[in-house]
Amino acid sequence: MLELAGKCAVVTGAASGIGQALAHAFAAQGMRVAIGDIEADALLATEADLCALGASVLALRVDVSDASSVGAFAQRVDDEFDGADVVCNNAGVFAGGHTWERPVADFEWVMGVNFYGILHGIQAFVPGMIERGRPGHVVNTMSAAGLFPSAFSAPYTASKFAALALTECLAGELATVGAPIGVTALCPGSTRTGIASSARNRAEFTPSDPASEFVDRMLAENVERGVPPSDVAAMVVEAVRAGRYLQLTADGYATALRTRTDELLAGGVPSLPHFD
Repeated sequence: MLELAGKCAVVTGAASGIGQALAHAFAAQGMRVAIGDIEADALLATEADLCALGASVLALRVDVSDASSVGAFAQRVDDEFDGADVVCNNAGVFAGGHTWERPVADFEWVMGVNFYGILHGIQAFVPGMIERGRPGHVVNTMSAAGLFPSAFSAPYTASKFAALALTECLAGELATVGAPIGVTALCPGSTRTGIASSARNRAEFTPSDPASEFVDRMLAENVERGVPPSDVAAMVVEAVRAGRYLQLTADGYATALRTRTDELLAGGVPSLPHFD
């Protein structure tokens, strides 16, 4: 998908972090941008910033874990921007700790956003993209954790692995029906986002424990050392143009994937790469 100017980009989780950077990056390409997020005030601030840069913007509070909310977002995009050309299912949250100690509610909350949020985006936007027949692209934000499981992060990692499988299924199905729609599985490493404080958007809190507190601290420190979201957004724009499926953000991950495969085939538990 080489020509982006004048097209419409949809981004969820767009009020901060990678989502906000994606909205700015696509607007800089001359695209109209439709942005959704559950944080209404931050979303309005992002909308104002984009409008100040001269972008054409549609902003709507969206709960990606709610299919009807995403469906309403898609309808507004159809009505006001003649449908989506690029869809970035980007919203994400984190919960961690010992798998045997964390309540099922943690898994349900994380899966609701990280997996079902992507599924809802696919089901709300992709049928219209196929029907219109225009060249398009779907970008699903996973994480390097979707390739490399790590201890203390089962809710998050399981959701990202599921989302990666869903994304690969989508790519194969779109190719089978001959749709001119590319797919990118975005698997960023450490990036300076608000993921470590994503529980701020959670309706019901669950009690912490030493293991979950430990992983929250480690995540916050890791994020602080991460790359700017604008760097990741620039990679995504290039991936959309090039039709690239897997987009990593650190050179070492390619080697780590090969090592992981070798270790699995040898019957061992794979080692964990540095999430940098």
